[in-house]
Amino acid sequence: MSEPIPVTRVVDHGTAKLMPDVDRERAWLLTVDGAPQSYVDLDEPTHLEFEYARRLGHVLDTVGEPGRPLDALHLGGGALTLPRYLAATRPGSRQHVVEFDRGLLELVAEHLPLPAGADVTLHAADARAWLESAPDDSADVLVADVFGGSRVPAHLTSVAYAQEAARVLRPGGVYLANLADAAPFAFLRSQLATLGTRFEELALIAEPGVLRGRRFGNAVLAAAHHPLDIAGLSRATAADAFPARVEHGAALRDFTRGARPVRDEDAVPSPEPPEGAFGIG
Repeated sequence: MSEPIPVTRVVDHGTAKLMPDVDRERAWLLTVDGAPQSYVDLDEPTHLEFEYARRLGHVLDTVGEPGRPLDALHLGGGALTLPRYLAATRPGSRQHVVEFDRGLLELVAEHLPLPAGADVTLHAADARAWLESAPDDSADVLVADVFGGSRVPAHLTSVAYAQEAARVLRPGGVYLANLADAAPFAFLRSQLATLGTRFEELALIAEPGVLRGRRFGNAVLAAAHHPLDIAGLSRATAADAFPARVEHGAALRDFTRGARPVRDEDAVPSPEPPEGAFGIG
């Protein structure tokens, strides 16, 4: 029997590796310059290995009626984990994926092809430039999972960016972002303040240890113009192997208090992770 072998390729912005999972027959881990980017099981696209991806998936499950197709815009491509998830859980969804690294898109398309029938269009472009050209009210969900290296680019952190995201989303739409920070959470709090200038409802999902300032880690930010299903999200995230907490309402306003929205001229990338924070052994 032939076994899958790792694939290494220099892409536009680093060295990408696809490594097979010895425990799952057609599952792969994508890393770029040693940092884990995505995990995909080609036989089971609803399997979300990374904790932050499961939390994003939980929020996606609450958008509209269960199983209803969505128009989705993904900023940041990776191995197309969430587009595969939506194609499986909401057949008929129309999805656009914007990824700056054309070489990475080509690597994934070659070695990890999308399932037949998935309506996913790939765009090699800058996320904000593409967003600024997108039509008004064209998306039910916008997922931002963009990292330059291990940091969120500065131009995707400002009020002007948030305004574009709000413009593209339909009134019942949901904005989702994967962010990373540590105490005292200057970046995370600034992003909540920034999204709060354009969205009435905000929620933050993260492990209690991260929220208590014990370690650097991922946090999922959800924003909408309508009430989010906080009870459903709390149940789903509490049932995960690594439970998370959902912060919203008064507690989240207290967490954000004193933070200022980010202007384009003041924008900076998210903080550099400490050595080993997201690496693999």
